[in-house]
Amino acid sequence: MHINPYLFILAHPPRQIIWNYEHHTQHELDLSYSTRLAQLISDPTLFDNLNPIDVDFLNAEILTTEPRKPIDWKWDPLSKIFHIGTKNIPCEAVPQDVHEWAAIYLEHCNEVLSSPAPSARTKPDLDELIFLAPCSWPDLQDVSLTQTLIGRRTSRSFSEESISLKQVSTLLYLTLGYLSERHFVQGAAQPEALGARRSSPSGGGLNACEGYLYVRNVGGLQSGVYSYYPDEHALGLIGPLPTEPLGLLLGGQHFINTLPFGLFLTSRFDKLWWKYEHSRTYRMAFIEAGHVSQVFLMVATGLGLDTWLTGALTDCKVEQLLGLKESPEQPLFFVGCGQGDGQVHCEVLRILANDQDMVS
Repeated sequence: MHINPYLFILAHPPRQIIWNYEHHTQHELDLSYSTRLAQLISDPTLFDNLNPIDVDFLNAEILTTEPRKPIDWKWDPLSKIFHIGTKNIPCEAVPQDVHEWAAIYLEHCNEVLSSPAPSARTKPDLDELIFLAPCSWPDLQDVSLTQTLIGRRTSRSFSEESISLKQVSTLLYLTLGYLSERHFVQGAAQPEALGARRSSPSGGGLNACEGYLYVRNVGGLQSGVYSYYPDEHALGLIGPLPTEPLGLLLGGQHFINTLPFGLFLTSRFDKLWWKYEHSRTYRMAFIEAGHVSQVFLMVATGLGLDTWLTGALTDCKVEQLLGLKESPEQPLFFVGCGQGDGQVHCEVLRILANDQDMVS
């Protein structure tokens, strides 16, 4: 007899929960079952087909008659649990044609919309908001998609030069803003709760991504950390910049300390779970953040700015900075832009690499 390799155990006093993350099944174990499982993990040959607990383990696929060798993808156990545990959307019956799918999907949407939506983020009073100017289309009307795709690259060498508030307004509106222009698209009618539309796709139309500005050197805007409110196209000041440099918030990448402007992208997990109550939804949070970040990079490139991005967040520090500790909204990604020399690597690394080449 063998122990199923796709299991993890959660402490849920006074019981344990054993979770088969391959098949999305969970079982509560009392002390007698937990003790017996520990014995079988230590020595699977102790299996006894006359022991009802052992038989229950076998029927639940906690034990298997044949060994199973997991694929060696060179990942750690948490990565394996994430990937395998979010495979295959749970579904009692897969629709067999478009008519069946439409009926099931409509029923699901009606059920979601009949339940209370997650509460909106707390917003400052209107007189405390900083309302941004409308998007400046002339700055982009002569920029081709081909030019932008070819021109976009990751830079790690930024100057102290500021960027303008007009550029920030355009970036935010086209990246995270609710596009008023989309209301005129034929067939775009949606329930009010799902009516806001951005330039990038969003799982379920939920717009679960939010944006928080790190402003170090933007003309016409005091330095600090801001929350962006897409429905108002406005900013709300959260607080001053931290005394520690930006690099300490981003995994020690200190070449970025001179960056004039950046955007932390977060995800409202409670929004996603409101419509999609299954583990695969967690994948959608990162996919949406990827869509949004690419739009930011493309718009910034179109505006003539150098760009940078990273997923290497020092999460505990970023959560504290944004006021998101123990919140269902969590930071996932960071994008930034400014003026620079366009170098892929910072000067310190270039010098170090050149010295190494000379020695070798």
